Amino acid sequence: MNFNNSIIIVAGEPNSVFLEIFFKSLKKLKTKKPLILIASHKLVKLQMAKLKFKKKIKILNFKYLDGLILDNKHINLINVNYNTSKAFENISSKSNKYITKCFETAFKIIKKTKVKRLISGPISKKTFLKKKHLGLTEYISKKFNVKESAMLIYNKKISVCPLTTHLPLKYVTKKINKKLLIEKVELIDKFYIDKFKFQPKIGILGINPHCESIDKFNEDEKIIKPAIRHLKKLNYKVSGPYPADTIFLKNNIKKFDTIIGMYHDQVLTPIKTLFEYDAVNITLGLPFLRISPDHGPNEKMLGKNLSNPLSLINAINFLEKN
Repeated sequence: MNFNNSIIIVAGEPNSVFLEIFFKSLKKLKTKKPLILIASHKLVKLQMAKLKFKKKIKILNFKYLDGLILDNKHINLINVNYNTSKAFENISSKSNKYITKCFETAFKIIKKTKVKRLISGPISKKTFLKKKHLGLTEYISKKFNVKESAMLIYNKKISVCPLTTHLPLKYVTKKINKKLLIEKVELIDKFYIDKFKFQPKIGILGINPHCESIDKFNEDEKIIKPAIRHLKKLNYKVSGPYPADTIFLKNNIKKFDTIIGMYHDQVLTPIKTLFEYDAVNITLGLPFLRISPDHGPNEKMLGKNLSNPLSLINAINFLEKN
């Protein structure tokens, strides 16, 4: 398969379960699109030995990628040097330069070639982002000068989108506004039309319990309802605001393709409860498809070979079809 059809995979935090689930995914997948892993050759070999996984590695030259014919008989690897003698260590800022170089390599490939598919492994927000960005969605969006983006946790049955991402709760009410809500709906609507050829039904949650407030200023009445009325006039299939405590009941979610919540855990907690690892994180608004498995580094599981690869398998399968 031609290099331009490749799926670029940035391994992310070296001390995470990502390479473990990557190895497990290779055993189960039969993807035709070439997978290109950006990671440390040394680290990959150390973790392969630790996890008792065997597969030949093909080192690719970053400068001579365009026009390559690739397959998945080997692990196609772009090496980024990382100084370690152990398969796993504690997460620290030691890996920051390595992770940055991995992402920079991926971004250069996307900008200079026709490759438009990226999977990113988990990072530690505390040590890598250092409060400069709320999450990888914002980090990657800034690298491509994208001002309007959205985090969509996608599942075929129901997807969710938080209006605000990894934001402390005390700041949420200050952040939500009519313009932001309209932007998210526009991005979700465009994504479903482009990828699935239909206009999605979008349910929008209120921020207050039962969409009611004892305060004089009720965000549901003053911000969310006017935004929904405006979107309906533009022929978007939106409705709400709905109370967050009942929207995810079985008969309710059947009515929607996507549910937009006002903050991160308002929608991510229920979708992870419903589907566990059977969902992927898609960044909307980028000039390419960026997906990440819906989990973090999971330090407690390092080296145990017990992590579930389903979310990564879903991410690769989604990009195989799109």
